[in-house]
Amino acid sequence: MDPDKLQGFARHTFGLLEGAVTSALVFLGDALGLYRALALGPASSAELAARSGLSERWVREWLYNQAAAELLQTLPEARFALSEEAAAVLADETHPAFGAGMFSQLPALMAVLAPLQESFRTGLGLPYDALGEEGALGVERGFAPWLRHFLVPGVIGAVAGLRERLEAGARIADVGCGAGFALLQLAEAFPSCELHGYDISRHALDRAEAQRRSAGVEQVSFHDARQEPLSAAREFDLVLSFDCLHDMTHPDEVAREIRHAIAVDGVWILADIKSLPSFEANCEHNPMAALMYGFSVLTCMSSSLSEPGGMGLGTLGLHEGKARELCTAAGFRRFQRMSVDHPVNAFYEVRP
Repeated sequence: MDPDKLQGFARHTFGLLEGAVTSALVFLGDALGLYRALALGPASSAELAARSGLSERWVREWLYNQAAAELLQTLPEARFALSEEAAAVLADETHPAFGAGMFSQLPALMAVLAPLQESFRTGLGLPYDALGEEGALGVERGFAPWLRHFLVPGVIGAVAGLRERLEAGARIADVGCGAGFALLQLAEAFPSCELHGYDISRHALDRAEAQRRSAGVEQVSFHDARQEPLSAAREFDLVLSFDCLHDMTHPDEVAREIRHAIAVDGVWILADIKSLPSFEANCEHNPMAALMYGFSVLTCMSSSLSEPGGMGLGTLGLHEGKARELCTAAGFRRFQRMSVDHPVNAFYEVRP
């Protein structure tokens, strides 16, 4: 054995552990408001502890980790700061690049490691509700910043004539609506529309309903798809499914339900993870391939195998060719990729 290669591989392996541990401290920084407090200006550990109402000794060690991981800037006189870019990603929840929200589901993700061992033995995965309320919150906080800025101008605006149709009043369904953020955004932009959200996560639906009531929005309704299936409705002018089809046990059946429920001149905007047909291609072209396959085991593939006979697509399983195949088999005749720039998802315009 080459001792240099051994040392290099060990260093690489423990580098991955370092990333996991630092991720845990990113979660703490977000949950405890440390990034938001530091975004007010450079601070020493004592100053940051005073701003955040926390213990200085704990804040100091957290700062050391974050600075060693190059997430924070180190300044003279033992002071620390967030760069403008770091503030956008870690502290400003209104910025489209905000990413710390994804870390809010980290404790729930780690908690499923024990039951997932049995999944490896039986083949049966865990539903999204196994992640608890933190799972629904993490998904919402992960995608809401981008949707807040780009859903209406970037997605709705990319489909010819759709904005005008919604302004006149239309029926909209969001399949896999999660906590309902997209629908609430559309309700604000297009108050003449009737909007319906469908999901099977009770945690997500409860959060969606609470936010609907808080916003005082009357034209939005949320439905448990197991009790009120989409196929019971008809003539939706617009159907959305954002980053969720690959998580479903039977996405082919869902595509057929959408086909039955959509108006003859309606449009289905399908968004799913950018991927390629093979493992080799994903590794070559996707710098986050390892992260995506990891998420797949912990959440996406697990969810899609949570019922016997689940398709098990996984996070990178719904590439463009597979999406086209599902839509064609469901009876859709037109399928084209949209010119929507998203860091993770590809968007498709699908029509009967």
